[in-house]
Amino acid sequence: MRFLYGDESFSFETLRAAGFANYGGSDLGEVLATVRHIGEGDEEAWLREWKATAERVHGIGSRALAAGHRVSAREALLRASNYYRTAEFYRRDDPANDPEVKHLSTLSRETFAAAAALMDTPVEAVRIPYQDTSLPGYLFLVDESGTPRPTVIFTSGFDSTLEEAYFAVAAAALRRGYNVLAYDGPGQGAALREQALVFRPDWEAVVTPVVDYALTRAEIDPERLVLLGYSLGGYLTARAAAHEHRLAALILDDGLYDYHDAHTQVMPPFLREWVETGRDDLANPVASLLMQGSTQLRWALRNGVWAFGATSVADYIRRTADYTLDGVAQLIDCPTLILDAENDQFFHGQPQRVQAALTCPHTLITLPEAEGAGEHCHMGAMSRFHQIAFDWLDTTLAPATQATS
Repeated sequence: MRFLYGDESFSFETLRAAGFANYGGSDLGEVLATVRHIGEGDEEAWLREWKATAERVHGIGSRALAAGHRVSAREALLRASNYYRTAEFYRRDDPANDPEVKHLSTLSRETFAAAAALMDTPVEAVRIPYQDTSLPGYLFLVDESGTPRPTVIFTSGFDSTLEEAYFAVAAAALRRGYNVLAYDGPGQGAALREQALVFRPDWEAVVTPVVDYALTRAEIDPERLVLLGYSLGGYLTARAAAHEHRLAALILDDGLYDYHDAHTQVMPPFLREWVETGRDDLANPVASLLMQGSTQLRWALRNGVWAFGATSVADYIRRTADYTLDGVAQLIDCPTLILDAENDQFFHGQPQRVQAALTCPHTLITLPEAEGAGEHCHMGAMSRFHQIAFDWLDTTLAPATQATS
């Protein structure tokens, strides 16, 4: 499905930005007005126009706040946060040292924090102890009663940010009586941009401290902890759940069995061989040529080098080899929902591999293009995704709910 662009990556990222309109993350008219000035694959125009829209909407929010219009301020600031994130997306030449990346990502965080302070339900910025540092997070609570409630621990993906968690899951969860604890792990959001923490395959080392923190909160029911992984988080949370057994349920959006295979299966055989044998003198120049012809490939490989702490494209691809559920999927013991998108351009076929490897109670659901839900992580059809995920969760947690009622 193409949305406003023939370029696959621009289409998907525009759909992603627009799809968060369900929960106040965008306004369709603003999206349309922005992209009409951005040509196919023009990354400079992408940054310029989305930044301009973000700044304009940020201004609306600031003026509304100063005038005491709380709801208007919150709505505008939420949209500005999403637009700032979108503006920064393709800026990947040297993101670790790029002041524009730092500026835009900081504004995305600041506008969201300002909006969170204006929400009708409690939102608490938290720091989760992790090794010798801490991870940034938000605890979204249903209310201020202190009642222990089922809680979704949300792990985002390859390029997501903590602030995106509100649109991706928290808003929908709160409406259904679920708290959400979201965080930036290594390789994600502020943990990457501000702390230079990069991805690691043994994600149980990340999730276990998050669970430890969750269990210190009286508002979180320890018997109804749910782990939800989004995009690459579909691998990360599955790997974590194989070792962390304090979970009542696991949701993979979407299922990802082998992240390395998702790269190598689309590579020419000769390039795959050069990468695997360390012929970087040959592999990297060829990869650069391929990247020139594909916005999606260019973005993904540049982002991977940064987020994985790699020295080159070939080094990044080799580092993905450890991101597999081979030998660990059978250790997952909680009920698991595996989601699949019919036209997933990144992880096609991976959810079925996860299903085949699981020995715990599990359900695989494929959301189709005919429902508008066939894109990666069901972008553009968030209501349908949330309906499937939370209806399954309500049913799965019902025995625990009844036992504590």
